[in-house]
Amino acid sequence: MAPPPTTQSKASTLHPAGWSENGEFLVSLGRRVRELRRRRGLTRKQVSQEAEVSERHLAQLEAGEGNISVVLLQRIARALSVPIGDLFSPQTDETTEKRLIQRFLEHLPQHRLEDVVFRLMRDFGHEEKMRRMRIALIGMRGAGKSTLGAKLAAETSNRFIELDQEIEKDTGMPLGEIFSLYGQSGFRAMEKRTLEKVLKENHRAVISAGGGVVSEKETFDYLLSRCYTVWIKARPEEHMSRVMAQGDFRPMAANDQAMEDLRRILEARESLYRKADLVLDTSGTSVEESFARLKATLQANLQ
Repeated sequence: MAPPPTTQSKASTLHPAGWSENGEFLVSLGRRVRELRRRRGLTRKQVSQEAEVSERHLAQLEAGEGNISVVLLQRIARALSVPIGDLFSPQTDETTEKRLIQRFLEHLPQHRLEDVVFRLMRDFGHEEKMRRMRIALIGMRGAGKSTLGAKLAAETSNRFIELDQEIEKDTGMPLGEIFSLYGQSGFRAMEKRTLEKVLKENHRAVISAGGGVVSEKETFDYLLSRCYTVWIKARPEEHMSRVMAQGDFRPMAANDQAMEDLRRILEARESLYRKADLVLDTSGTSVEESFARLKATLQANLQ
């Protein structure tokens, strides 16, 4: 009697031999690409257009199923404004000293961590006293950064600076044209240069930064180390209604997926926005109420 035919597990029929190693690599690569894209608040369509790769191919890559060439990976990396190496793993340059410091910090209670941050900023970072002379408001469009920032600057007799407007002045082009000509990566490079110039020229100021400034680690770290930052936040519905009330009907506001996209961007950026020194929620409050709370909070924390 002939022996019964051998059977294969479902996993072995779905993936070829050696999948364990190669498959895990592709899944890790896809997860990293998706993480970087979401962190920058970009849709697959935006990245695919910038990288000149099909949206379907990008979706397969993010799902860990794409067999993509190095050339296309390079295009995707440029669209995400990162070195190609960052697609394979988070950028790491840890030394023994850094690992020792990290282990030490892991055992400190929260109130001691705040003291450590203060001492590091004072002794090794930008002068803390000077940092507190510049207030930077961060957050998504429609939270109230421009309105509250202008009022705060007038109240404190400081210059009010809209970073996006400064970029337009420096380049002689509106933001839409900059994105059209140079893409996301080109704009972020201009944003960093303009921020450096603004902070160099203004020792005291109130600054409203663009919502995506947090997506570039080097730029955001520079802002955090040189400005006292406040995250101005609001509910997604209020973000959208305020932007549209200002007469801004750009594609995102008119798209059926607008609210879903906005929620996704807020969720992806929340951990970054929370690095700010203070948080002010303007949901359900008038401009006057929000401004009074902003002033009181700053006075209590900057004394």
